[in-house]
Amino acid sequence: MAHIDSTPISIDAIKTWIFDLDNTIYPAQSRLFDQVRHRMTDYIQQHFSLERNAAKALQRDLFLRHRTTMKGLMIEHGTDPHHFMDYVHDIDLTMLGYDKELDEGIGALSGRKVIFTNGSADHAANILDAYGIKHHFDFTYDIFSADFQPKPEPRTYVDFMNKANIDPASAIMVEDMAINLKPAYDMGVTTLWLDHPDEDVPSEGRMDDISHIHYIADDLKHFLSYTNR
Repeated sequence: MAHIDSTPISIDAIKTWIFDLDNTIYPAQSRLFDQVRHRMTDYIQQHFSLERNAAKALQRDLFLRHRTTMKGLMIEHGTDPHHFMDYVHDIDLTMLGYDKELDEGIGALSGRKVIFTNGSADHAANILDAYGIKHHFDFTYDIFSADFQPKPEPRTYVDFMNKANIDPASAIMVEDMAINLKPAYDMGVTTLWLDHPDEDVPSEGRMDDISHIHYIADDLKHFLSYTNR
């Protein structure tokens, strides 16, 4: 694990572990999020009668301008967010199964574990159930909890911290999109960025300035193996 901050991570000082979901709980290299991304394209293609490439272009444009495709669809096209989320998260999870290493790695971390995602709580529950690790998490804050204001909207972090009763100074946030760690850092949260080494994995969340990043790891299990050894 790369250390940006010269100070070694103090596990005992961490009272709350904040985990993103997609490409974080499961590794980006699994390509699981490709299914969600493809379902988004399907949804746009069907609802706007577009060719595939045009649907992909609209999907990416909405994401870049609104931080989530769903928010862009809601604002610009009046899309029902519940219908959209139900559709895009209807994915095949048969590739997932109980992960003993992940279960034991998360279980070895002292303190609370919570999920902070731009996806839905139902999607989070499905992923955690599939891995057999749901019992470790006592709180999920999703895009509906955020009133559709996605990460990295700063006020969403304030609302999340308040609702989850988290002291930022004793929390660490684990996230695959560097841009989503900046508001947490500004609140005093320790930050861990999961930087996908695979060039084929989209990296819309990268930033040129990563001075707000304390630690970097390839994926969650890489971090857990380093932390718990």
